[in-house]
This record gives sequence, C-alpha cells and structure tokens, in this order.
Amino acid sequence: MHADSLQGRFLTGKPLAALCAATLGVVLTLGLWPFTAPRNAVAWIPGSNGLLFGDPGTAVSRPDFPLTAPREAPCSLEIWVRPARTQASGTLAAFYTPRNPESFALRQSLSDLLLERSGPRLSRLYVDNVFQPARSVFLTVSSGPGGTSVYLDGALKRAASGFRIDARDCAGRLVIGTRPTDNDNWSGALLGLAIYHSEIEPAEARRHYEAWSRDGQPALDAGDACAALFLFDERGGDWAYDRNPAGPDLFLPDQYEIQDQAFLKPFWKEFELSCSYFRGAVKNIVGFVPLGFLYYAWFAVKAPARRAAWKTVLLGFAVSLTIEVLQGFLPTRDSGTTDLITNTLGTWLGVLLFQRVGTRSRV
Repeated sequence: MHADSLQGRFLTGKPLAALCAATLGVVLTLGLWPFTAPRNAVAWIPGSNGLLFGDPGTAVSRPDFPLTAPREAPCSLEIWVRPARTQASGTLAAFYTPRNPESFALRQSLSDLLLERSGPRLSRLYVDNVFQPARSVFLTVSSGPGGTSVYLDGALKRAASGFRIDARDCAGRLVIGTRPTDNDNWSGALLGLAIYHSEIEPAEARRHYEAWSRDGQPALDAGDACAALFLFDERGGDWAYDRNPAGPDLFLPDQYEIQDQAFLKPFWKEFELSCSYFRGAVKNIVGFVPLGFLYYAWFAVKAPARRAAWKTVLLGFAVSLTIEVLQGFLPTRDSGTTDLITNTLGTWLGVLLFQRVGTRSRV
C-alpha cells in the first residue's frame, strides 16, 4: 500500500476536507483564545487594606511619574506582597516610558526575586529564596553610588555593587501585575508600596518594616524623600491614591491591558534558558503536526509529493503568521517570531510523518 492508496482508503474526499477544516479551526482557536481583552482581575481585599491581583490583572499610574530627578540620583522602593503561589513567575511592578519600555522591573521568578534594568545592556540581579507559600514579604530595594541592597523583612538579604538603579529608572508609567510590553501576569496580594528618591540605610529599612507591620504605613521623617506612598486603604473603587499630594494615582481599568504590546518580537529577544520556554516551543511544534499531516494528505491527492509538501509548509507558515499578527492585539497573548519558527517546523514534521506512514504502509 503506497501513500496515495493510504489516502484513497482512509483520507479522501469529504472526510479529509472535514478533518482539515476542523484541525485549522482548532489551531486558530488555541492560538487566539479568548479573542478579546478579558476583564481585569483586580479586586480589593475584603475587610483589609490591599489589592488582590488575579489572572490576568493590572494597575497603572495616571498620570506618569515625572522625569524630574537628576540622572544618577539614588532611588529606593518598598513593596509589601503576598504571592498567590511560588511555583510561578510574573512581574510585580515595572516602569515604562516610550523611549525605554522596560526601564526597571521587579519580578517573581518562582521563589526568587529578580530585578531587571534595561539600557544599553540588560542587567539582572537575582535574590534567592525570597517568596514562600501563603506568606507576606516586605521587600526594600535601596540603590545609590555604591550599588544596590535588597532587604527582606527589614534584614539585609543581598548587596550587589555591580547593579545600580537611579531615580530616573523609577519614573514614567508604573505598571503593577504584568510587564508593560507583554503578558507576564503576577498573582497575589499587594499590601503596600513606597518610592523614595534617596537611599535607605539598614537601620531605616528595619524601622520602616516594623512601622509597616505595626501601622500599615512607614514612619517617615524629612530625610526620607518619599516620592510616592500607596497604602491601599481605599477598600473600593477604581483608584488607589498616592498619599504624596504631588504624585500620580493608580488606576484599575475594567479590562486587562498591556501598555505597549510587542508586535512580532524577534526570536533572539524571546529566547530564554528556562523550562517554560522550551515547554512552550515543544507545544508549538506538536500543535502544528496534525495540520501538516492532514493538509499534506489533501494537497498530495492532486499534486506531486514535492509540490504538496511545499504548499503544506507554506500554509503552516501563513496560518502561524496570521495568528501572531492577531495576537499583537490581544493582551493575554504574545506576538513573536519564535512561534513562526516552531509552528512551521511542526508543519514540516507533520509532512514527514505522513510520508513515513505511507512508506511503511507498502505491502
């Protein structure tokens, strides 16, 4: 039995056409679901101060934090959070400007804290074993000429002289719960947030932590240079207000949104040495194998095998390109070129699989 006889007995006419159409529909649905921007999953904690961020959820500052601080000015940030889980990753907070879409970001990477600063080169600082299940953590990031110190619950966790942020990195639009440029959702409770245009010394870090834990807010003095303070004690409404009268407030939109969503992000920028990255690549390859298998069978009925193979691979590429272009308008999906490569590879493997089945089916 040859490949064409395999088509004649099992995959031909209306059944094959129906299978091809169904496979294409499933691929498009999986690639574009939920088709529209979902409702923003942010709610006030019942009977307590704080915001609960679900999947997906975000809050954004309006207006932006002004770029008034001098370059190289020190900067510190305090954030009080309780992650929903530790076997997950996501962006807690990030600052966005059109010229520098991801100037500075704090991310949860499983149980670790990750600080990222972009610029001429992306620099990263990992702090191990910060997050624990169902436990609130109070993080203090203090940066100045000598580098950056990270405190956990008022105690020094890590000091890095080679990593530095300044006050201009903590300016622009503040985005909570995801990245400004793509969907990197973080889930959990946000209990407090403060930004300072000054360094926080070890004794101050301890004093602030104790005050936040006792009173729900820091005990500030004139030297703290507090640029923003969010206590999240409104317990309702669409706004969380900055207790600094000159600062912007945080808005809770009705629908989940990405501030400047990446469009066909280059594969070299998407690449990561992580299990989740490679799992996603394998899923994208496997997901297009049925499309390549069935459409090759369809095209090979009336065309030579080589031409049918090229038509099938080009169809897989076109379907993938359509999905990636449309994903650029869906905030819960990521538009990138890595999927173009993996989807097209999956289509080609589907063609090879059908050719292999046909060869083995000879009698």
